[in-house]
Amino acid sequence: MIFPRRRAHYSWRTERDTYGWTSTEAATKGGEALAVDEQWLALWTHSHFEQIVHDQLIAKKFNSFLPMVPVWSRRGGAKRLIRKPMFPGYLFVRHAIDKTSYIEIMKTDGMARILGERWDRPVVVPDAEIDAVRQVLDTGLPILEHSFLKEGHRVRITQGPLAGVEGILVHNNPNKGLLVVSVELLHRSVAVEIDCTFVAPARGVAEHALSR
Repeated sequence: MIFPRRRAHYSWRTERDTYGWTSTEAATKGGEALAVDEQWLALWTHSHFEQIVHDQLIAKKFNSFLPMVPVWSRRGGAKRLIRKPMFPGYLFVRHAIDKTSYIEIMKTDGMARILGERWDRPVVVPDAEIDAVRQVLDTGLPILEHSFLKEGHRVRITQGPLAGVEGILVHNNPNKGLLVVSVELLHRSVAVEIDCTFVAPARGVAEHALSR
């Protein structure tokens, strides 16, 4: 997933050409979207409003997901462990969007925008990317910030708490490496350390190799 960077030019045309519009774009009637399946959407908030927006959306009965990671912070000479958003400025909501729900989300205090061209053309975050983020969080393993990676040696974890998760492998040494998991819409990545004996080529990579 590729998030727009603050203070940078951002083109929704590029987003549409890259990801394409899903069934959310399919049909509108009288200004109201026809029913579609629930999909993950990315919300852009004002600075440091992620938790506030998340709490309000939960109160409104939306299915909101704000991935948080523990980090060490030093304040007043004391070091303590705090939680901060994995992707600062962003969170996700799973919903079958229509004009009414779009307006209700945008009325939330601290909201900047729902990523997309307009209310009936939001850009959808793939379920697989959200599932990978959830699984990484559920392991309790240390999560590291990492520069965004889109190209590289794509692998799938075959065993352990991350079994089934796909990402890009960055080798530290022959036995250990970093699995980089990315949300392309947000242009953000995080990494966890893995045992390199637990990886295999991702399905698409393996199929391509066999077809050659």
